[in-house]
Amino acid sequence: MAQKVVVIYSGGMDSFTVLNRAIADGYEVYPLSFDYGQRHKKELDYAARVCTKLGGHIKLSIFLRSINLLVVHR
Repeated sequence: MAQKVVVIYSGGMDSFTVLNRAIADGYEVYPLSFDYGQRHKKELDYAARVCTKLGGHIKLSIFLRSINLLVVHR
C-alpha cells in the first residue's frame, strides 16, 4: 500500500515538479490548492487541469480579509 501525501499545488513550475516527483516515487498523492485571491488565476486553472488528469484535486477558497479581521480585532 502506497504512503499517502498531500502536495500543496499552486499550478506553478515548482509545485508541478514536487507533485510529479511524489507520483514518480510511488506516493498516493492528494494535491491541494488554495484560492486566496491571488493575481494569477491562470496557475489555479492549470492546477485544476493537471489534477483532473490525475484523478483528483482539492481546492480551498480562503478569504484572507475575513481571517485578517479575526486576527486583528482580537
